Amino acid sequence: MLAPGFIFLIFFCVQAALFFYGKSVAIQAAREGVSQLRLAQDAAVYQNISGGVADNTESFATTVGREALLDPVATPSYDEQAGRVSMTVRGHAITLVPFLQLNITETAHGPVERFEGDQP
Repeated sequence: MLAPGFIFLIFFCVQAALFFYGKSVAIQAAREGVSQLRLAQDAAVYQNISGGVADNTESFATTVGREALLDPVATPSYDEQAGRVSMTVRGHAITLVPFLQLNITETAHGPVERFEGDQP
């Protein structure tokens, strides 16, 4: 009677660790995407680089996470008025239980870097 409880506890702990590792991979990938998007000085530059940055972010999540974050999808956004960018990474964690899908969504935000000349 005690052995099935221990086995369940072990499976639960391993599943929780896989889920939180997947969340960690997603937030790191989102931060990596934001660090690239911050260089978009205006909407035109953002339009030119956003597709490549999203691909790089998804590649980063796949490379770092291996099987911890499955099917990562990166969605960038740009708010020119506020001068901020964000990257949302969605995917799902690998599971030990068949037919269980644990979705993961993480978002990182950051200011757009503005380069200005010296003011006299």
